[in-house]
Amino acid sequence: MIGLYSPGTSVVHRAPTLLKLFLLSLCVLLIGTSPDPLVIGGAAASVGLLFLMARVPVRAAAAQVAPILLVLLVAVPIQGLLSGWTIAALMAGRLIVAVALAALFTMTTTVTAVLEAFQTLLHPFRRFIDADRVGLLVALTIRCIPLVADIVREVIEARTARGTQGSLQSIAVPVVVRSLYAADALGEALIARGLDD
Repeated sequence: MIGLYSPGTSVVHRAPTLLKLFLLSLCVLLIGTSPDPLVIGGAAASVGLLFLMARVPVRAAAAQVAPILLVLLVAVPIQGLLSGWTIAALMAGRLIVAVALAALFTMTTTVTAVLEAFQTLLHPFRRFIDADRVGLLVALTIRCIPLVADIVREVIEARTARGTQGSLQSIAVPVVVRSLYAADALGEALIARGLDD
């Protein structure tokens, strides 16, 4: 979801976030449990139509689906040899459609809308759960993903600039230390805003 939102005014963009979450879950459940290739083929065609309706950039959409294709290059032959090529093809179809649906959701829904949807879902349980705090937790989690990714990138760039080689541990230690410093600074900022209780 980080930085993937593609602004637009399509029906897909304007659909309520909770409805999109429900339909996403329902579709993934349907294709995950159906052994019928026609169901998966129909789902794939529907996802393609939804992408056209949403008018998201083709390159951005392809970039979201491409990583699963690399995984399938290894997984499909293994599955085909172990369980048969029909089952391998069904598995590949299910994964591609599920990833494409998730990509469509993230590209047509803002992070703010997702947070508000979480708060709405948790509202009936407000006696037991503080929906605002859960929303804050989700927001912080979403924010920290690119923060940690930036830390990893900077550590790798620093190692490359120094021309040093080393083990995974030599990358992990500075990443963990810098992440802890960032978490400490974030905690102090929350305390300064009265969110320490």
